Amino acid sequence: MDHTEVMKPETLDDLIKVLHQVFSSDCINVEEVQNIMESYESKPQEWMKYAKFDQFRYTRNLVDEGNGKFNLMILCWGEGHGSSIHDHTDSHCFMKLLQGQLKETLFEWPDKKIHGGMKRKSERVLQENQCAYINDSIGLHRVENVSHTECATSLHLYSPPFDHCNAFDQRTGHKNTVKMTFWSKYGERTPFVRTFVFSLL
Repeated sequence: MDHTEVMKPETLDDLIKVLHQVFSSDCINVEEVQNIMESYESKPQEWMKYAKFDQFRYTRNLVDEGNGKFNLMILCWGEGHGSSIHDHTDSHCFMKLLQGQLKETLFEWPDKKIHGGMKRKSERVLQENQCAYINDSIGLHRVENVSHTECATSLHLYSPPFDHCNAFDQRTGHKNTVKMTFWSKYGERTPFVRTFVFSLL
């Protein structure tokens, strides 16, 4: 996609409008999307209505469906909450910190024979308003709120949207396909479904 001349999004609604404009094309300029996501300065009064926390695990809260081209969602991480090691089923993943800090650990794809567990590539701590990017060619990752006193909130964009991904056992590299669910949509709690869902991004 060509670079689109856009104004800096001043509000979350502005950001959503700009993203719809950028994703009107079938091609994605990763750098452009990452810059747009990063240029939005987090304002809790704008996104708090989507930020639904759970006592026991982090939550995925849908904000916008992006005309079928992307899903924009807010993830809420209580103290000590984290994801499994997982892939993104050939989708682009952008992750922007709205509040708090999150630790991202990158892993290499597991070989058939693993000795000593899956291999870590790198790790970093993302700060407020920073935006990270990953896809399956970069590797796998795990995201954690390592704080035991502060919650964290992040804004995620996935393109194309997906409802399944693979979770990996760090010790063996064994993978399981798991279904993704939303804790809420557009600020409203989704109906409770009595199924077991892995903690994933």
